[in-house]
Amino acid sequence: MKQLQISIIEDNEWYADLLEYHLQLNPDYSVKKYFTGEDFLKNLHQKPDVITLDYSLPDIKCELLMKKVREQLPSVPIIIISAQEDINTAIDLLKKGAYDYIVKDEDAKDRLWNTMKNVKEHLQLKNENEQLREEVGKKFDFSNVIIGNSDPIKKLFALMGKTIDTNISVSITGETGTGKELVAKSIHFNSTRKKNQFVAINVGAIPSELIESELFGHEKGSFTGAIQQRIGKFEEAHKGTIFLDEVGEMDLNMQTKLLRVLQERELTKVGGNKKIKIDVRIITATHKNLAEEVKKGNFRQDLFYRLMGIPVKLPPLRERNKDILILAQHFANEFTTDNKRKKTNFTPEAQSKLMSYAYPGNVRELKAIVELAIIMCEKNVITNNDIHFESFDSATNFLSEETTLENYNIKIVQHFLERYDQNGVIVAKKLGVAKSTIYRMIKKYNLIN
Repeated sequence: MKQLQISIIEDNEWYADLLEYHLQLNPDYSVKKYFTGEDFLKNLHQKPDVITLDYSLPDIKCELLMKKVREQLPSVPIIIISAQEDINTAIDLLKKGAYDYIVKDEDAKDRLWNTMKNVKEHLQLKNENEQLREEVGKKFDFSNVIIGNSDPIKKLFALMGKTIDTNISVSITGETGTGKELVAKSIHFNSTRKKNQFVAINVGAIPSELIESELFGHEKGSFTGAIQQRIGKFEEAHKGTIFLDEVGEMDLNMQTKLLRVLQERELTKVGGNKKIKIDVRIITATHKNLAEEVKKGNFRQDLFYRLMGIPVKLPPLRERNKDILILAQHFANEFTTDNKRKKTNFTPEAQSKLMSYAYPGNVRELKAIVELAIIMCEKNVITNNDIHFESFDSATNFLSEETTLENYNIKIVQHFLERYDQNGVIVAKKLGVAKSTIYRMIKKYNLIN
């Protein structure tokens, strides 16, 4: 961290020199002295990191000077140094935003030294947090989240750009593996809410009897197992963004409760009575066609319109042919860098093979194919023989190995679990079986690692 710039405002020149000498024993401190409040205000444009302020200046009251400083430098720490030992005065100034109140006695120098040390650590932590936010913002820059320059991606970038300057809801649709959560994070970290929480929850992965507690929290003793109070995801996301993934899996009863929370902008914990105000931006995602679910009576129309906001549809990889090789090389570079391997390239035949496939698992599937190819290849060159497409979309591939009906069932369930992010609820619906059947198979055959 650069030198801490300290401004001392003290009308007693001898005492100002004493403070300056004492502080400059630390080479990380740079000190400037001012003997009147007006002189200091004329130089406020120099923006000191911290200010020590004599309570009894001859030309301006301490409270008024603090107010003027706050108007231009709202977060700069102000340390009051006073000959007054009145506790009420100290409390009043601390309530008005003073960082500390130090009495001019024999311990003042040591107290000031310790306070400056705390200020320096606080500012250093603040700078580190700001740098981290900046790095996160760069990481979630649109072009870093979604790699490609095909026409569908250019249109997607343009649409995402329209989402960042307002608090309007965003509904993301797209096939599994297209990167819905990454897009949601990118929208959040480029929005005005980026300094606050991004909270994600997969609605379809939570049993219906627990979803209300997960979203809104619960009070201690509100149900069996509620051994302590819990903050829900909405409260956790206050002033930030909540991302409801697979919102189409929510049952109608919970949809009604969610709608009420969105309309009233307040919630009540399970088992509680207190109304809690919330300020959150809603981003939802689903692989379903919610308009069709509304027609079928599976999704409330009023909630659908409340959530729709700006609809963002992610194109499947098969519609982004121009991006397949760009993505493949990106994933190859990323994998070799992370694993400290030499850069890997693709032969023309390998490139042709990559371009010939439909990628039902979209970008996530391409990434897995490329990483496997790097492991399988020789001399850091990927040939067409290193590229393997494992898909159950082809009945011929699936039935090529004769086995028992039980093993076929295991393979089917395993395939759908991988396709739908290990989400047993969705898999059960897709296969038309009870959730308990899927959970029993997961446990019996250890299908989720």
